[in-house]
Amino acid sequence: MGVSSFANYSVEEIRAAGLDIRPIQHTMQVYTMQDRAHQERIIRRAEAAGCVAIFLTADSPILGVRYSEHRNDFRAPEGLDFPMLEKTSEMIRAERHEDGFTGVNSSSHSWAREIPWLRSVTKMQIWIKGVLTAEDVELAIQHGCEGVVVSNHGGRQLDGTPATIDVLPECVKAAKGKIRVHIDGGVRNGTDIFKALALGAECCWIGRPIIWGLAVSPAV
Repeated sequence: MGVSSFANYSVEEIRAAGLDIRPIQHTMQVYTMQDRAHQERIIRRAEAAGCVAIFLTADSPILGVRYSEHRNDFRAPEGLDFPMLEKTSEMIRAERHEDGFTGVNSSSHSWAREIPWLRSVTKMQIWIKGVLTAEDVELAIQHGCEGVVVSNHGGRQLDGTPATIDVLPECVKAAKGKIRVHIDGGVRNGTDIFKALALGAECCWIGRPIIWGLAVSPAV
């Protein structure tokens, strides 16, 4: 299970929920942040809480123009807490140009800088989320990452990205068994999972179906 840096509950609360029912492995999804000390606090909290890996999201150096959210006039409701960011929805909104992302994340990414820095602050596995090419899989191997997530951010971040299932074979081929390959994006039923596994993915991640289920019946 992945925990977002923008979650409305802390990683400690999420880790604690359900562990009495069955053991769950959690990963911490992070961005490259403007405030390195803040990013380090998030990572150290995740490790202390028992997360097994960091998923560094590489496909969102800036927030994409999300037309569906503009059409829906989506705004984060007031009164929400973002405990991992140590902020409220009002604080984030005040920092944003439009809808809240810009004041937190850094648009400067570098293989040579990010991976060594992450290694210096955590012993957790380091994965790169947002990979769509064989070249980036090879770079992840060169920089000692444990895994990649073939992801296009649900099609919400950039215009014209390929479907993840279409680029999965080249990414698996480039991995050569040296690095683990997961996939997300458009997984809606069991046959989607079978197709991804048949093409070489080790695991599928899902997001929207969980949200839809919670919207229908939060208690389920």
